[in-house]
Amino acid sequence: MSNVIMIGCDLHDRNMLLRYAVGTAEPQQLAYDNDAAGRRRMIARLKAIAEKNQAEKIIFAYEASGLGHGLSDELHQEGIECFVLSPTHLPKTPKSARLKTDAKDAQMLLEQLRGFVLAGNDLPVVWTPPQRLRDDRELVRARVDVADEMTRVKLKINTLLKLHQLKVVSPTKCKWTKAFVTWIREKLIPDLDLCVATKLKLLLDRFDMYRKEQGELDKALKKLSREPRYKVACNELRKLPGVGQLVALTFLTEMGDLERFANRRQIAAYMGLCPSSNESGEKNDRKGRITRQGPARLRKVLCQAAWVSVNRSEEAAADYHRIKQGQKHRSKKALVAMMRKLGIKMWHRALACGVSSELKGRDRPSSKDFVGLAQSGLAQRTVSPPSLQLGQCAG
Repeated sequence: MSNVIMIGCDLHDRNMLLRYAVGTAEPQQLAYDNDAAGRRRMIARLKAIAEKNQAEKIIFAYEASGLGHGLSDELHQEGIECFVLSPTHLPKTPKSARLKTDAKDAQMLLEQLRGFVLAGNDLPVVWTPPQRLRDDRELVRARVDVADEMTRVKLKINTLLKLHQLKVVSPTKCKWTKAFVTWIREKLIPDLDLCVATKLKLLLDRFDMYRKEQGELDKALKKLSREPRYKVACNELRKLPGVGQLVALTFLTEMGDLERFANRRQIAAYMGLCPSSNESGEKNDRKGRITRQGPARLRKVLCQAAWVSVNRSEEAAADYHRIKQGQKHRSKKALVAMMRKLGIKMWHRALACGVSSELKGRDRPSSKDFVGLAQSGLAQRTVSPPSLQLGQCAG
């Protein structure tokens, strides 16, 4: 008999609870510590179960979380097929939210996996990027986050100055230069009250720290943009109005393998720049705000790049004002349209440059890969699984 072992895992920082089933048999439960020793014991036990039941494949599934793809990588190295599922695309009900347990979560993942393998249902699998791309993402995201922290500190400094009615005359045309900060330290702080002066000095120290970090990260990003996997695409993207080094690298690292997107609609949906829908009955054209799914940092830099392109490119400015139609309340809609248009342009240009093999992750699974296993399992079914509602635990 050709069997397949399916496992749904509820993964946590310290432990993991598994619900597994051999073919169409009744599910069983296992629990392990989420550490190196616990994972080794789990893999050894799963392989022993597969050998005992003469299983051709072991298929493992767990929800994506802040724990990353480490478990997925380890299982693939051991020859176990592992799917990381998107939590936002898994079916949930109000009842399952009120009666939530680890066992029920693991059972729900197992049922999703069973539906995919045995019935060919869709499985919301998260694309698994290669380790090199994950490391690149961390560097680029650190640069975006530092810019956010600098903005927060600037706002706090401005608020403090305004609160105490302190007018600052910048010695340069541009604010927040080294000369500007030095002027505040030397000319303004000595005349202030001790409490206000101390707080302002600490804020300026924090601002200088973030500016130093920003400079170091910019140097690292410059080296990264010259790497063979990014060099050609990055140079091509920077020819677009509003697109600089940070925007280009953020786009390339957050999007990953550009060949996995079939058309511009998939690109817009992944970036979270397509409208939400709320159709019901005769009201079949109810569009709402953008979905805001996908990488938030990418939308942030696209927003900044879109504004720059509108200010510097006559073509972009004409498109923006055409969509805005001279109405102030349509300015956000026009900006989102420019962000979407810019993102699609960047996809076309980067795709034409070719995708480096270093940016290609694991292929998305297809139910066709398991057709033989499914047909064999269904034809030789000996145990009928109990009827389960979604989120309900058997056994």
